[in-house]
Amino acid sequence: MKSQANPNQLVWLLFGVIGGVCLAYFWPHEHALASATDRDAKFAICTVETAPTGPDAVFVLDFSTGRLQGALLNPQSLTFTNFWYANVATDFKVGKSGKYTMIPGSGFLNAGNQNAGTGLTVATGVIYIGEITTGRVGCYRFGYSSQRGQMDPIPLEPVADFPFREVQSK
Repeated sequence: MKSQANPNQLVWLLFGVIGGVCLAYFWPHEHALASATDRDAKFAICTVETAPTGPDAVFVLDFSTGRLQGALLNPQSLTFTNFWYANVATDFKVGKSGKYTMIPGSGFLNAGNQNAGTGLTVATGVIYIGEITTGRVGCYRFGYSSQRGQMDPIPLEPVADFPFREVQSK
């Protein structure tokens, strides 16, 4: 037994499709943004948000030296114009024997900004570095400029750290 579609059902289906397309077109939407992290035996790389509508900065942590370096691609000049660095081995006091992990995070940490008055904007993202042998996690922030010319490398600013192996008491 065959069932036939009622002409009213087709009209309602058509109105539903058109209404759905119109609703999707006019509904406010956010762009999907994602940070990425990858690692190898000798280094880790991640992207960190600089501004909600700006390009992400890219950071590379060399496990053998403990050096963290980053750069920002300028969307107007299509060249890397901002550069950052930190020696996390020194920050964690482990020398070249450190064992690290790295992940980006969100957090507009503007309080106590060391770059105030320098023309740099504080990025909306931060970098978290974990050091396994000391059992500590540190947070780094950075400022950037949207100028087209290449800037000199500036140090990443350590914000805070905490031990993850110790029991925290109240």
